[in-house]
Amino acid sequence: MRFTVSSDWRDNRLLKLVLVWFLVFVALLWITNALLYFGQMGLTPSSVVRHYRGDEAAFLQPRSFQVLLEISHFHLFAMGILVLTMTHLVLFVPMPNRWKAWIVSLSFASALADEGAGWLVRYAAPGFAYLKIAAFLTLQTTLAVMVGAVLWSLATAQPNDYRSGAPAEDDEAP
Repeated sequence: MRFTVSSDWRDNRLLKLVLVWFLVFVALLWITNALLYFGQMGLTPSSVVRHYRGDEAAFLQPRSFQVLLEISHFHLFAMGILVLTMTHLVLFVPMPNRWKAWIVSLSFASALADEGAGWLVRYAAPGFAYLKIAAFLTLQTTLAVMVGAVLWSLATAQPNDYRSGAPAEDDEAP
């Protein structure tokens, strides 16, 4: 990521090519994530509860501890790396640091909540289905915003905005 700190963010065509292809993969992940989610449940709490706790009338078994553990094992690592990479790229997009902090915090928190909410629905209380829905929607939104912001920055040849923690103009105290 050394190249993103230098002027190469704007000038290096091969770096732009690598970043655009990475963003294509993230966009495809975003689409498949939505398709998987909506293939198994919807945006209603009852569909989320049914997915995790089962439904005798429909002959659906509750999610087992082992299945949830295997999914979490993979997702915690993969989503952590994805969100780390995307938020790292957002650090170079010219936008106020306050916005960057919100995007970083929301994306990490929603990824963690999205993973944990299934466990909570299954083993704690059905009411956590609202958390699952909110976390999924927030994660999808923050990923879309990050992909869009980085693409915009690349397409419009914006200079990188990595300032080693210096506040943006609107971040300064009044």
